[in-house]
Amino acid sequence: MRRFAIGLLTLALTACAGVVPSGETSSAPPPARLPYESAPPATGPARQAPAPAPSGPASSYVIPRATPLPAMSGAAITASADVTQAAGQVLRRGPAIASLPITQDDARAALVAFRLTCPAVTKRQDASGLTRPEDWRAPCAAAAGWPDTDAVRFFAEQLEAVQVGEGAGFATGYFEPEIAGSRTRSAGFEVPVYGRPSDLIDVDLSQFSPEWAGKRVRGKLKGTDLVPYDDRTQIEQGSLGGRAPVIAWAADAIDFFFLQVQGSGRLRAPDGSVVRIGYASQNGRDYTGIGALMRDRGLLAPGQASMQGIVAYLRANPEEGRSIMRENKSFVFFRELTGPGPLGALGYQVEAGSSVAADPKFVPLGAPVFLGMDRAEPNGLWVAQDTGGAIKGANRFDTFWGAGEQAKVIAGGMSARGLALILLPRGSYDRLAQQAR
Repeated sequence: MRRFAIGLLTLALTACAGVVPSGETSSAPPPARLPYESAPPATGPARQAPAPAPSGPASSYVIPRATPLPAMSGAAITASADVTQAAGQVLRRGPAIASLPITQDDARAALVAFRLTCPAVTKRQDASGLTRPEDWRAPCAAAAGWPDTDAVRFFAEQLEAVQVGEGAGFATGYFEPEIAGSRTRSAGFEVPVYGRPSDLIDVDLSQFSPEWAGKRVRGKLKGTDLVPYDDRTQIEQGSLGGRAPVIAWAADAIDFFFLQVQGSGRLRAPDGSVVRIGYASQNGRDYTGIGALMRDRGLLAPGQASMQGIVAYLRANPEEGRSIMRENKSFVFFRELTGPGPLGALGYQVEAGSSVAADPKFVPLGAPVFLGMDRAEPNGLWVAQDTGGAIKGANRFDTFWGAGEQAKVIAGGMSARGLALILLPRGSYDRLAQQAR
């Protein structure tokens, strides 16, 4: 889906508020007992299916609290100059997976999602440097025939937990929105939903230098030069001029703006038919969170610091609101989805309650992730199947909750902090430690 700010409530307000650990190393010996080798701390219930949407305003919904799990301390791996490991962060061996508070239902859903990623993780290069394609072959082979009813044992036997940096995780939420739209232009449906422009160029910078692994730029040719692509203002003023197909028409510019934030969604026509659209590309411009701008400028009064408050201000001040939205120069292009979806960055369907977006410089796409945070709903296992322009840094995650009002409420209010662990194939930590030495 590749969203460019995820979790409407939190990220609209904070823009890119990822937690990036300091990367300090520790010379202290490993503790004699890991924190999870005794009874696990009380964390509240593990992640459950979304509860029925509350009858009151979405902003009144409160996600259950939980006690975040403590981070690991002690000895750590420090990457050597010629080894790329999670963008230079130190690594610590995590607790035994069997000691983590993971339910069978949670593990079963994560195992299903993990199987989907296996064709990708066993072939693609890992930008984080934590794994190699061959590392995933054994767990993927085991996953193919593993009984879903014993999923916790799969993760405990096939994988090991690693903490990146200080393990200080920050999680938000995203969902698949539905807005009014139509395949054809008519009165009331005049906001174009563009497909990928024919002159948009993607450049994989890793082809030019190993130092640029995982980095890409987008632009267009002007003569023999690659220049930045049209920004949001230019596109909305009609600059594409036939260079991009219009796959549908939205009814409301503000609704469409926030659908772009999510990276995919549904357009419901007056006759009840639905067109599902997903991320096709983006103009290469940096994402700017408008909520943070509005907060810093004092435009959001007390009680307005919510998704509803942001939208209310934009609607009450249409000219200023248009200008504010245009300060986010990022613009997303879509394609119609006719099969399973929405699709994540790996090209596979993302699943509500199982898929999470992460920064691929720190987390191998396709790897399971464990969250033990100060809100109960995101706690448990996820699989990193997606990315996002605002999801940057170590231990920064965006949890996917599906479609509908329930998903909107949960995703919009999600802001959780606590411990994050990455689950890697067994032996990865020892191999990385040897490389670092």
